[in-house]
Amino acid sequence: MGRSNIRRQIAEVLADGKVSSALCRFANDYVASRERIYSGKNFLELREEISSAKQRAAGKMEVLAERFAEKLREKGAKVFFASSGHEARDYILRLASGRGVRTVVKSKSMASEEIHLNEYLQENGLEVVETDLGERIIQIYGQRPSHMVMPAIHLSRHEVAGIFSREGGEELPPDPGLLVKVARERLRQKFLSAGMGISGANIAVAETGTLIMVTNEGNGRLTTTLPPVHVVIVGLEKLVETMADAVPILEALPRSATAQAITSYVTFITGPAQGIDLEGNNIVKDMHVILLDNGRTRMSRDPVFKEALQCIRCASCLNVCPVYQQIGGHVFGHVYTGGIGAVLTAFFHGLEQSADIQSLCIGCERCKDFCPGKIDIPRLILELRKRVVEKEGLPFVPGFVLKKVLPARKLFHGSLRLASRIQGPFIDRKKGTVNLPPFLVGGLKNLPPLAGRPLRVRAAGGGGLSIRAAGRPKAGLFAGCLVDFVYPEIGQSVEKVLQSGGIGCVFIAGQTCCGYPARQMGDPGAMAVLARQNLSAMKQAGVDYIVTPCPTCTHALKNIYPSLLKQDSVYGPLAEETSARTYDFADFIYRQGYTKKGMLFKALGKKVAYHDSCHLKRSLGVAEQPRELLKMAGADLVEMKGADECCGFGGSYLLKYPEISGRILNKKLKNIIDS
Repeated sequence: MGRSNIRRQIAEVLADGKVSSALCRFANDYVASRERIYSGKNFLELREEISSAKQRAAGKMEVLAERFAEKLREKGAKVFFASSGHEARDYILRLASGRGVRTVVKSKSMASEEIHLNEYLQENGLEVVETDLGERIIQIYGQRPSHMVMPAIHLSRHEVAGIFSREGGEELPPDPGLLVKVARERLRQKFLSAGMGISGANIAVAETGTLIMVTNEGNGRLTTTLPPVHVVIVGLEKLVETMADAVPILEALPRSATAQAITSYVTFITGPAQGIDLEGNNIVKDMHVILLDNGRTRMSRDPVFKEALQCIRCASCLNVCPVYQQIGGHVFGHVYTGGIGAVLTAFFHGLEQSADIQSLCIGCERCKDFCPGKIDIPRLILELRKRVVEKEGLPFVPGFVLKKVLPARKLFHGSLRLASRIQGPFIDRKKGTVNLPPFLVGGLKNLPPLAGRPLRVRAAGGGGLSIRAAGRPKAGLFAGCLVDFVYPEIGQSVEKVLQSGGIGCVFIAGQTCCGYPARQMGDPGAMAVLARQNLSAMKQAGVDYIVTPCPTCTHALKNIYPSLLKQDSVYGPLAEETSARTYDFADFIYRQGYTKKGMLFKALGKKVAYHDSCHLKRSLGVAEQPRELLKMAGADLVEMKGADECCGFGGSYLLKYPEISGRILNKKLKNIIDS
């Protein structure tokens, strides 16, 4: 896509505002509706069943494909294995030409979008008509789907009315009921005249040769039964071993996709449809099933990315993605959209096609909580990002900072000190921010100013953080870059609170950036260098606990370092040992509050809304502890809407895509105000 092109697309879609308006409206209702429809269901158990079934199927994908094909052939269907999209397209065109087909009707097939089938058939003289309402709308409009389940979700009813009005040459009001009726009337003749129907499938059951379609319109059944030739395009990842394996998918798919207990139609197809010809004779229609590989077997053999084959295409990850809500799938996607779409794109269309798409993931990790396939999409995105960087390298400036500046602790910290001294002319005293030239950091307008005296200087100068009283447990403060260089007063407050509970506190000398930005930018090797520096510094500090007020740093020290350095015979064990005694500040104080008699809480007496940090809640499992602390301090805690939705910061994401970050932040601020 090209970095300049994607920035242009982001600017255009945000300036228009219609996409984010439509998607945010849906997202605001989705979470509550989904929660209601899952009431009485154990989602965690259900996703375990789905992930287990899909893992088993992926592990023997080619064996199941042969078994599935054998069963279908026994029923009279013809089965074709297509290794690529090109092979699948050519097969369909040859079939259509041989049968004299002029009109093709289609339903329920993202796989056909994946192989760009419509354009190919139209270029070769065939009329191709999408019959699912959303697909039909965007086909007339000349767009591709922006969502894997609701392809026209980004359009308003007024826009749809305009699309249908232009198509039919008559002015239609934005009445959804009327527009559906008009679409139905216009499609009826297409169904009756079509020589071929093309569909997809949600599930393919190997033991019976059954294809299962889940739809909310009757067009899927018309497409698969009315035309004399029925072609099914189904990706190999849709295979499951038994009908029992299909059951949990059928339970989760409508609930996760559209918050429905069940869709209007659940269609089971086992072999060709039967019919009656014009003379009244019984006939068996022609059925062709194309089993599409196009990178899927390669994915099944990849030790990391085979997990993506657990996707059931519900798109719940899109429904809760803060980035998708702002820019939609035409920017955040190729054919398949969102974070999971970036992963699929890398295997179905090539790594170069997914390079810019994957960069749009902010890493909030909300998607993995909602995924019924139990896919850790953020982890897959990070691995994808790593492979992109290995192939293409980092841009010069980020690469220089990660490789040359961050590992050189004195150079890094000295640069920040220098910046704090020369920022004066750019500080807006009223707003308390540093105004940035637009050419400096990708359009970012302002940042909080750097502190005149960072925390490490205040600690060394006797301003606290040096309590080592004999006999008292000692906590080492790992401040993190923001607390150290931007908000040092937070670090000093941490020290005061710890003291009140009888805990000594020292600033860990020698600490530097935790390295998380390097990992997020696709260079875990650069993070490993910083991890070793920090682990050495923490060991030398000789403290009982490591406490940090930064959730991202806590996540890095506690979760990432042990995994990152597990092959390192020296630092791997040290990372494990350090992880075991590392705590987020709020979690640590919560634990101490119930065990330390000296722990005092100032009476707050204010109405407070609490924002869940993405890393604190989802990576560290800390959610109730901060709330309990606020209550212990006498706060009137009010749960705001979307408390655990991303604030848009995302560390280096703010520098990379400030426009998206700003929009996500505005939504969060509105929720705070509304509370």
